[in-house]
Amino acid sequence: MPALTVADLTVLPRIPEPDGPRVGVTERGVHSITTAPQGYEGEGFPVRRAFAGVDLALLDPFIHMDQMGEVEYAPGEPKGTAWHPHRGFETVTYIIDGTFEHADNHGGGGLITNGDTQWMTAGGGVLHIERPPESLVASGGLFHGLQLWVNLPRAQKWAQPRYQDLRSGAAALLTSADAGTLVRVIAGEVAGHAGPGSTYTPMTMAHASLEPGAQLHLPWDPEQNALVYVLSGDGTVGAERRPVRTGQLAVFGPGESLRVAADPGQEGRHPKLEVVLLGGRPIREPVAWGGPFVMNTQQEVREAMVDFHAGRLGAIPAERV
Repeated sequence: MPALTVADLTVLPRIPEPDGPRVGVTERGVHSITTAPQGYEGEGFPVRRAFAGVDLALLDPFIHMDQMGEVEYAPGEPKGTAWHPHRGFETVTYIIDGTFEHADNHGGGGLITNGDTQWMTAGGGVLHIERPPESLVASGGLFHGLQLWVNLPRAQKWAQPRYQDLRSGAAALLTSADAGTLVRVIAGEVAGHAGPGSTYTPMTMAHASLEPGAQLHLPWDPEQNALVYVLSGDGTVGAERRPVRTGQLAVFGPGESLRVAADPGQEGRHPKLEVVLLGGRPIREPVAWGGPFVMNTQQEVREAMVDFHAGRLGAIPAERV
């Protein structure tokens, strides 16, 4: 799992241990742990549905997240999606291993690889496509990533579509107090260090790699919720040290810090505990979700479908047909 690695973690800024117990300062407990079911997306690439079975009110402002892979493709096997529409939210595609192409009908897109992120704001409407490049289709190889859907507040649902190309080297790199964890901050802020992602809704997204036996205890904005999704490995979460493993999502309760720890023994193929840390300030607006559209009412979802079929979300660029 290369993403972005650092040979010597001791040279990185350290996340200070949150203040000790005092009135009003609490470590977050675990509200729930769920296991992501497996399925297929697009033209047939394997995914884990990270948020399946979790109340949207606990996820707000997040809507959906797929762990894509981890899969070792044979030549000719890599698959992506066909052209499809979106309206009313943002897609965040984070590639850990392999390469992926994105294109949309507003000129956004490009190629992302280990540790890169593509952040697409669908806003009022966009058509896009996601697929492996021809070179990966021809050769096969390892592919692993995440796609997160972030809701937009009512006031921004009709925003002009935009695209952010966030290269791995732009992420803020930190380590834990014990220098046993590499934290890559993609969006938001961790311990005063900001990631490059620009967001409509205040949120935090980071990828942490914990060495066996390492512990990550970090401050967390009390106005944001807190989620930890396990990409691979075994460990514990929360003040209660609840056990978690690959493909599980921990939803935390309120508080001002959260804790993740790696078991001393990890499996050979995944020698570290790899987790994604997510937090966002809840929007607290009605959510009407229909396929590729996330709006506030079912009428708005129906209107989005009508607009798509009438061509009002635009056309596929001629060079891409």
